[in-house]
Amino acid sequence: MNRCQHYFQIIIPIILLMTGQSVFAAPVELSVEDCTTLALQNNYTIKYAKSAREKSYWAMSEAKKNKGLSVSFTHTDQRYSTPPDQTGTDAYRYTNDFDNQIALTLPVYTGGKLENQIAQAKLNLKVSELDVEVAKQQLKLTVLSDYLTVLEYRNEVQVNQETVKNYEEHLKLVNAKFELGLVAKTDVLSSQVDLAGAQNNLITAQNNYANAVADLNNDIGLPHTTEVVLKDNFTYEKYQHTLEECLAYGLANRPELTQYEAQVANAQYDVDIAKSAQRPTVSLTAAQDWYDSHLLGTKNGNWSVKLTTSLNVFDSGITASQVKQAQHNVDMVKDQAAQQRDTILLNVRQYYLSMQEAEKQMETTKVSVNQAEENLMIQKASYEVGIGTNLDLRDAVVALDTAKKNYIQALYSYNTNKANLEQAMGMPVK
Repeated sequence: MNRCQHYFQIIIPIILLMTGQSVFAAPVELSVEDCTTLALQNNYTIKYAKSAREKSYWAMSEAKKNKGLSVSFTHTDQRYSTPPDQTGTDAYRYTNDFDNQIALTLPVYTGGKLENQIAQAKLNLKVSELDVEVAKQQLKLTVLSDYLTVLEYRNEVQVNQETVKNYEEHLKLVNAKFELGLVAKTDVLSSQVDLAGAQNNLITAQNNYANAVADLNNDIGLPHTTEVVLKDNFTYEKYQHTLEECLAYGLANRPELTQYEAQVANAQYDVDIAKSAQRPTVSLTAAQDWYDSHLLGTKNGNWSVKLTTSLNVFDSGITASQVKQAQHNVDMVKDQAAQQRDTILLNVRQYYLSMQEAEKQMETTKVSVNQAEENLMIQKASYEVGIGTNLDLRDAVVALDTAKKNYIQALYSYNTNKANLEQAMGMPVK
């Protein structure tokens, strides 16, 4: 060992210790529930929705306090001149004035404007709270889809590895027969081509798996390079609810429908707020004032109490136009609510039927896998004894590879559509 190698053997562990990095980090074992919990803790969309909910809470607090008593203090320092024609002298007269005022103001009646704004703020808070639930449900679907995708590619890697192994065993057999002069060179070449193609498919599947793991890590808040071991596997559990039950559940529990109900009510409050400009407003003001020609201006004092009533008698139709806008906005929001309802029902129906389709495909592809496995065994035995052809054996390997991947895809499609169905129904996140 030279001096340079010895140096690196000493310095590299020191650097790793200083940076806190572990060369052999243990894989992280995760279930679907573990991933969902991590995502709810770390995902930025959830954090944003929660911050928006807090903002709506304080907006509601502001709306309520607009009806309360307000107190203001004003201090004024001024110096002004009076011209000679007003003072009766030949020179300007300069005056100092210092004033202090405390004013108390209370809105007695605003034509219903403040009351409707408070009601709107409460509805906005309700919508924001539902936004958090919507974000949770969507995040759960995203994480579950990521998890299923990782499982799908992991299973595809295993199938590709088995296919590569089958082609390697077949190539050994073909080479042995070729050395004995029992087969032509073309059999060897075609088997080598098949093996190379299977190896390429394996490389692609491994890369897809790595990318799927990175996507999962990104959505649950782990470093992209974290090695994960998934505790759960592809499973088939027959769905117990009918389509009609799913549709009814979606109408009763989908949070977006409740949000649109709140938005319709919110738009109706806008109509009342616009109409409030046609009503009188009443405010009460009490003030105490101190003034003096010398700083701080507290020598003299006077007070006042004022009740002010105002009414918009004529505004060239501005208020009427605003009322019409608000009324048409109510119709627009109602139309959006109806469209959202139809979309939700359509999604529930489509995911349910797609889940049933995948369920039927699982049954047929499972039979295909069993038949393909048996056929491969027969073709191997036939080729070994010289009855079967090289092409028949190669086709049998391809058929088994295709059948297994079709079954994986059907199982993946079943679970994915089931997850989408539950999200479309508004299943809560526990």
